[in-house]
Amino acid sequence: MKTYSFFIGLVVVILVLIIVNLLVGSVSIPVTEVCRILMGDYSNEIWSNIILSSRLPQALTAVVAGAGLAVSGLQMQTVFRNPLAGPSVLGISNGSALGVAFVVLLSGRVGGVALSRLGYLGDAAMSIAAIVGALAVLSLILWVSQKVNGNVTLLIIGVMIGYLANAIIGVMKFLSPEEDVKAFVVWGLGSFSRVSGDEMVFFIVQMCILIPLACLLVKPLNLMLLGDNYATNLGLNIRRARMLIIISSGILVAIVTAYCGPIMFIGMAVPHLARALFRTSNHRILMPGTALCGAILALFCNLIARMPGFEGALPVNSVTALVGAPVIAAILFGRRKNEVE
Repeated sequence: MKTYSFFIGLVVVILVLIIVNLLVGSVSIPVTEVCRILMGDYSNEIWSNIILSSRLPQALTAVVAGAGLAVSGLQMQTVFRNPLAGPSVLGISNGSALGVAFVVLLSGRVGGVALSRLGYLGDAAMSIAAIVGALAVLSLILWVSQKVNGNVTLLIIGVMIGYLANAIIGVMKFLSPEEDVKAFVVWGLGSFSRVSGDEMVFFIVQMCILIPLACLLVKPLNLMLLGDNYATNLGLNIRRARMLIIISSGILVAIVTAYCGPIMFIGMAVPHLARALFRTSNHRILMPGTALCGAILALFCNLIARMPGFEGALPVNSVTALVGAPVIAAILFGRRKNEVE
């Protein structure tokens, strides 16, 4: 009963934060006007455009992106039994960044005009390149996972792949014009405001399919908590389960990174927050709880980034780091204190 109360409370918090995200911004819009716009009254075109084309897409994007990254982080922390593992631990986010770097930095030098400057065509090219880059690294990781047995070895290889991708990106930055480097840096700051219109609908549909599919892996995740030997004795194929979980986590990260850029700390911090809230290691509870907590943290960070008084909006990654880093530090220090006692 207590767990259901927590779930209901988290859903209510999400709804409240969505409403606050619609109300707060550089332009003040009364609550009554927001309700009218949501009910279909578009008499005030300026306010209607702000709500329907900017604030509502940002809020909905933050909900599904935060949930996806949080679920991905929970999967990675369980597979590698590492509290600091996150969605980017295997270099998949770096693979997305490498794909975008080819579009933003290399295309200008090879073709004369960077694809990132071609409006919607450039945005589509960046999204496709991010997905291709992430899936390429994911395929490499899956191939390596068939060759090695230890999680630690796979983790180290993933980190090395990330360093290699960053090195290649660094070379391309050095050789690229200043304006292309700036465009790539802006993409790397992360934002929930890049998705709107039909693109937003497509993104949300994809995430609403992928997140429930990830929840189907709760049984192997629970068995992995028991240790490889015990899980094998219970009939779990460790290598196959690890591969499925990595695929699930990698695709979630790839899709979110393609549409929103690399969003840091949510995937790493939220699973700890969910464990502290629900006080359980059962993934049947943790998985949906982590998704809801991820949506809440993403909405909160998006709200802080768009607070009145800031010119434009703060980079989402700056806000997620400011919020996520203290959460991780507090939980890890609390765990360490309990172990000492």
